[in-house]
Amino acid sequence: MARKSYHFTSESVSEGHPDKVCDRVSDAVVDLFLSKDPVARVACETLTTTNRIVLAGEVRCAGDIDDAEIEAAAREAVRDIGYEQDGFHWETAEFHNYLHEQSVDIAQGVDEGTGSFTEEGAGDQGIMFGYACDETPELMPAPIIYSHQILKEMARLRKSGERPEFEPDAKSQVSLRYENGRPAEVTSVVVSTQHKDGVSLDDIRELVRPIVADVLPNGWFPPEDEFYVNPTGKFVIGGPDGDAGLTGRKIIVDTYGGAAPHGGGAFSGKDPTKVDRSAAYISRYLAKNVVASGLARKCTIQLSYAIGVAKPLSVYVDTHGTGEIDEAVLEKKLPEMVDLSPRGIRTHLQLNRPIYARTAAYGHFGRTASDDGGFSWEKTDLVDQLKSLA
Repeated sequence: MARKSYHFTSESVSEGHPDKVCDRVSDAVVDLFLSKDPVARVACETLTTTNRIVLAGEVRCAGDIDDAEIEAAAREAVRDIGYEQDGFHWETAEFHNYLHEQSVDIAQGVDEGTGSFTEEGAGDQGIMFGYACDETPELMPAPIIYSHQILKEMARLRKSGERPEFEPDAKSQVSLRYENGRPAEVTSVVVSTQHKDGVSLDDIRELVRPIVADVLPNGWFPPEDEFYVNPTGKFVIGGPDGDAGLTGRKIIVDTYGGAAPHGGGAFSGKDPTKVDRSAAYISRYLAKNVVASGLARKCTIQLSYAIGVAKPLSVYVDTHGTGEIDEAVLEKKLPEMVDLSPRGIRTHLQLNRPIYARTAAYGHFGRTASDDGGFSWEKTDLVDQLKSLA
């Protein structure tokens, strides 16, 4: 029996968080390669530390890309985030590139499939999850949406010059009380933000307050003693100068804030033949369409794949007791509506495009689909087909 009352918390981290800097650089490299060759293969990992950027991984591309272009893409990513500090500066940071050619053993399985499967195979084995719920207009869990929105607004104000006191590195955390499975109130908010030297903690608290108030629903601002801003005090040294960053260390921030399972694979730095990324996107797309169609208030979908094999090994649907039809029907019908092979996913969602740098911060899900194919997994164009199943 579902609990009637409980608390749940999700966190977000800003684009200037050291791990998110790495995600952004890795996805900038993916976009660079896809801009030269739509079927380029990229698995790019980034390490950042005090005034240093290091790339490693495997690539394959029909177009010509030299080291200078890769370095320029990485530096521009850091510049756009806003790092111009002594300890980490887009222009002066040391840059090291250890990308090399993709393994031919991996390539043959992905290109040709294996055994009786002559279609293009998955880029790796693994399990991927998608989730949607009706807590917010974005069909996402409320705690992660509010956490993202706080940091997005802080970044907007910082970049516009309206709040020059803020620096790029920041975190947020929102706790909600649920009644009968529905969000009822915000019980606490935590915001930690890097700031310019000389700005007092009281000033930072008062700068953050209206941002949080604007993001949360009216009347949901937490009690004053549950509103935490920079609880450890001064936060001047931050970003990769304060803590080393690595690609792929914020997978729960990237997805559903812990409200749904995660298969374990990160997204950033990977071209869409990697089902860690593309199958997680199609799983979200399917789950969102199920909820948008009114067939369930919550929906979790799991897909599984084997390297070199085109078809998914399993399709699992859980509507958490909120479904209007049998989950087994959805498990049968969803693969008939969308080709869930790696190539089918990429074609359906238009994933062979340079659309990934924008996904690297503030979540891969719950965003607005754009005309150029970005966030295509947020479309709800299966709703009419799904409604017909009812």
